[in-house]
Amino acid sequence: MSETDTAEAVDPGLPPAPGAEHYPALDLANSAIALPGGQFLDALGTPSGANQWLVEHNLAPADAGLQEICAARLRSLREQVRALLAAHVDGHPAPATALAAVNDALTRVPTASPLGWDSVRGMHRTAPHPIDQIVDQALGILAADAADLLTGADAERLTACPSTPCNRYLLRAGRRHWCSVRCGDRARAARAYARRTQAPAT
Repeated sequence: MSETDTAEAVDPGLPPAPGAEHYPALDLANSAIALPGGQFLDALGTPSGANQWLVEHNLAPADAGLQEICAARLRSLREQVRALLAAHVDGHPAPATALAAVNDALTRVPTASPLGWDSVRGMHRTAPHPIDQIVDQALGILAADAADLLTGADAERLTACPSTPCNRYLLRAGRRHWCSVRCGDRARAARAYARRTQAPAT
């Protein structure tokens, strides 16, 4: 069974991480989830999954018909956004490749149809392929949202869920720093087990 097959067979039953309801880019970063037992769920692992994710975030119509190349572009932006979030959380410099990728997505949003020429029509306005235009628009919106998250007032609340093997990011709210109740319970159980096993024998 391939990783994609495994991913599609697993339903983590996790709610969106705190903050994802306000920042689609945070939800994008969390669309690939590491689960206990070495399992992995990628909501963007297939074109139909990527299409559904964009529909759920009002970034594409249901009949957009994304192909694998478009889904791959979305997954690529996700990895670059994750790299920027990780750098911010860890206090490291932002990776140049991640900055370049996010800035590229920001500048690809079409503002006007380009000018073209051919021997039949002569000078004319051209339009990108409709699906490409949808994806460019979605990537631009997500890139701008990531930039807003990383530079706005909420940036100081950004953190990584500390529950192993969770790889999700969230915005802290009060004392809560887990992405879900399940991760909080898992971390508390792990701490309790560590205390029991490290207790000196009597």
